[in-house]
Amino acid sequence: MECHDHEDSPKSAQTPFPPSTATSTCCKCGGPTTFAPPPPFSEISPPPIYRPIRAPAINLPPNNPSQQAIILAPVPQSQKVPLVSPPYHFQVPNKRIQSPNDIRRFQESDSGKNFLGFIVALSESIRSRKFSDPCHVSPAISSIVSTLETLIRWIDEIPPLQQASRYGNLSYRAWHDRLTESSESLMLNFLPDDLNSATIELVPYFTDSFGNSSRIDYGTGHETNFAAWLYCITRLGLIMEEDYQAVVARVFVKYLELMRKLQLVYCLEPAGSHGVWGLDDYHFLPFIFGSSQLIDHKYMKPKSIHNQDILDNFSNEYLYLACIAFVKKVKKGLFAEHSPLLDDISGVPTWKKVNSGLLKMYKVEVLEKVPIMQHFLFGSLIKWG
Repeated sequence: MECHDHEDSPKSAQTPFPPSTATSTCCKCGGPTTFAPPPPFSEISPPPIYRPIRAPAINLPPNNPSQQAIILAPVPQSQKVPLVSPPYHFQVPNKRIQSPNDIRRFQESDSGKNFLGFIVALSESIRSRKFSDPCHVSPAISSIVSTLETLIRWIDEIPPLQQASRYGNLSYRAWHDRLTESSESLMLNFLPDDLNSATIELVPYFTDSFGNSSRIDYGTGHETNFAAWLYCITRLGLIMEEDYQAVVARVFVKYLELMRKLQLVYCLEPAGSHGVWGLDDYHFLPFIFGSSQLIDHKYMKPKSIHNQDILDNFSNEYLYLACIAFVKKVKKGLFAEHSPLLDDISGVPTWKKVNSGLLKMYKVEVLEKVPIMQHFLFGSLIKWG
């Protein structure tokens, strides 16, 4: 029986839960209902403890000290990348970060702020755009994509060894050795003559972008080095702002294709994985760029990742969906159990909120973590202090 909600009903104040009778009554207006009243709470059965729904946009594991930092942090803003001009003073980049104080120094420096601003600018460049949307592709972008395709071909030329261990196929070291030996010539393929001396600074970033050959692992620190390599090339003027969409839709997508193949063929171990409470075993940036692609999409919402038809039909156009499809491919069992953070994010109402939350999370969980950033490099293009 339909019941009208009477705000001023005196009975609503007297009996929040009416006594159980043969004919149930509404707790507000006292009229009969078709539903039995809920049992009263007692000390034996107290009311449930509710947590705020999606308060920080990204819910981290319980008792994680980073959670409050992410909630309170401002959303990072895009910045223009300043170009370097001659005379150049390129140098071999070095590691400088060893403590939380070093992290703080980097975060407060112009270099630290500008590098994160570059990541945000890349995210904004792909906002509401599919991979197939037209974009400006410069000769430098084409050359970088060609270089990454070369690295993919090398995997086919260096097959994995038959070995008992689950992780760390030793053939990866042969692939990485070839990368190290060829990296300078690969850089010279797209560097103009007046910037050939930049190889001394670019090569270490580049060779550190594809994993560690000693540990045979890969993680968000290596991915951040690739972003740093792109940032350095941007500072040299080889990548301009009109290229940013292609940097994500062509270069980064090709880089992700390469890394997925390296991970699967050589069984790279996740470096610094957070286990089930991590966003992903290996990557972070594709989730940022991918969520930006889906901002203001008319039909697809964050919860759409649970629709297999959407994953099957649109993973080739949207990076976030491609990442979810890959996770579901390589991990067995219930999605909410092996990827609780991604499952939690699917409940966020808008892609814009997902994107801003992930940007804040990247700053706190990657750029402010000593175990990750202790491997980050500093030279003349990304200055220390």
